[in-house]
Amino acid sequence: MKYDVIVVGAGHAGCEAACIAAKMGAKTAMFVIKYESVGRMSCNPSIGGPAKGHIAKEIDALGGVMAKTADKTGIQFRMLNKGKGPAVWSPRCQNDRQQYSHQMLINCENQENLDIIESCIDHLLVKDGQVQGVVSHLQQEYHAPRVVLACGTFLQGIIHIGQTSYSGGRSGEPSADKLTQDLQKLGFTIGRFKTGTPARIDLRTIDYSKMIEQAGDAQPEGFSLYRDIEIQNLCSCWLTFTNPRTHEIVRSNFDKSSLYSGRISGTGPRYCPSIETKIDRFADKDRHQVFIEPEGLDTHEGYINGMSNSLAPQVQHEFIRSIAGLANAKFIRYAYAIEYDYIIPSQIKSTLESKPIKGLYLAGQINGTSGYEEAAAQGIIAGINAVKSLNGTSYDFVLGRESSYIGVLIDDLVTKGTDEPYRMFTSRAEYRLFLRQDNADNRLMPLGYELGTVSGKRYEKFLQTEKIVKKEIDFLKKKKSTKHPDLKEPMKLSQILKRPGVSLQNLQEFGYKPAQDISKIAAEKIEIEIKYEGYIKRQLADIASFKSLESTKFPSDLDFSQIDTITLEAREKLQKIKPTSLGQASRISGISHADITSILVFLKKLNSK
Repeated sequence: MKYDVIVVGAGHAGCEAACIAAKMGAKTAMFVIKYESVGRMSCNPSIGGPAKGHIAKEIDALGGVMAKTADKTGIQFRMLNKGKGPAVWSPRCQNDRQQYSHQMLINCENQENLDIIESCIDHLLVKDGQVQGVVSHLQQEYHAPRVVLACGTFLQGIIHIGQTSYSGGRSGEPSADKLTQDLQKLGFTIGRFKTGTPARIDLRTIDYSKMIEQAGDAQPEGFSLYRDIEIQNLCSCWLTFTNPRTHEIVRSNFDKSSLYSGRISGTGPRYCPSIETKIDRFADKDRHQVFIEPEGLDTHEGYINGMSNSLAPQVQHEFIRSIAGLANAKFIRYAYAIEYDYIIPSQIKSTLESKPIKGLYLAGQINGTSGYEEAAAQGIIAGINAVKSLNGTSYDFVLGRESSYIGVLIDDLVTKGTDEPYRMFTSRAEYRLFLRQDNADNRLMPLGYELGTVSGKRYEKFLQTEKIVKKEIDFLKKKKSTKHPDLKEPMKLSQILKRPGVSLQNLQEFGYKPAQDISKIAAEKIEIEIKYEGYIKRQLADIASFKSLESTKFPSDLDFSQIDTITLEAREKLQKIKPTSLGQASRISGISHADITSILVFLKKLNSK
């Protein structure tokens, strides 16, 4: 019953936290309400997409399990936004839902130092402001100096379908109803959010002739590089659209929607709205996209992407069947909305340790986020910091905004907070030209290797690729092409490559002979580094300026309320959030440039004393 780290929850955040903690040598226990639900994809069976794909690759570079699991169970792979710049290229894969969960369970079962225990956790053991462990619904005590809460949507979860509401953490699983009261007694401020999932239908009852096929990429790419995982497309997804009749059916039945009839009080996600919200908010649009996505290779179950709702079952039948290709659709599962408790994220540090209770870490939807990738990112950071703090080191593992999307995500949560389920977008990152999906390993794998969570064999493969890339870039910058009808005078191959429409492949027309050991991964890196060299240099200069602000640290015991040269609002917000640096303080809403200048003067006086 004694562990180094206890993880409560076995979703995407819990699995990453537990696996990374165990991999770092901590004796770890992961609690799950239902053993078979480890790593379950509660909503869409897919990983990646805009910004989310970047996060999945960053988790992988640190030694996480999401990307590897996605590659092993992927049934369709696409690189989104390929028609735009490389900063927004985003890998996405459709997964076999059952296989993903099964593979994640295998990862966890085979992870040394990790025990998986089926039990609902009702209480936290806390003494003198320090977490001591947890108590299960069977009144068993499990002791550990570090606890990670990754409860997903289970905290006092309530499922809504039309005018029917019942307790549940997700469909078919009970909610965790007692932990919220514990957290409130310990001084946490609790909020209430809402999310939802669409209906699932029988794919044999669909008319594909009325839909547009969405095939996978001709040359599919995965998430986890330097592994021998075969990536292949095994199915297609399909696109159709709602229509004015669909909209009229939904609009006329708002009174049968849990959301619009007043049964739901929690705030829903702005960027992944229900069909009721889309039709209400965008009344001028006469159609919305509907993606039909298979749930796996051994099932006829299909996911209706874009159609989450909380309408009554009979209304769901009517509006879904009004969509082209779905006139005879048979339902397997009905759509539902779910309300759940979360912790106001101003109560957590950048390490994801809670401020009120020492040794208690929070990860995933409990911090107000939405999405598998966002949850998993917090899980791996919480797990790493839980173990590092156990070792008595003063070094916190915190990723900056300039180093990763994970850094942007966590900094946004702890600095700015969120009043709706937080979802990551490329637009949230100021340095997105540097934070590309293709260089996630360059940015973070050295850290993973240093932590001991990335194997030496895999790290060596990464270093070999980087050696090839550097050698080839140096060659292209030195070698000149002399014979080509488009050239009036000799020109360096790197300058020719910068031309629009010129790739490493057709650079051979200018006399370039690529080395035999250049892989597709290396070729893509070479092209991006050369074509966007000027932009990247400017971005790196911006990052250097950013780091100068971040390097101005505040004393841990600084009382911001005593800085009488800044506004009262600024003092209150700074005292509440307790930023660790001048840079973080500057990103807090309501903190002006004048406030930052005054704080800087105050710090100089403090240092002189």
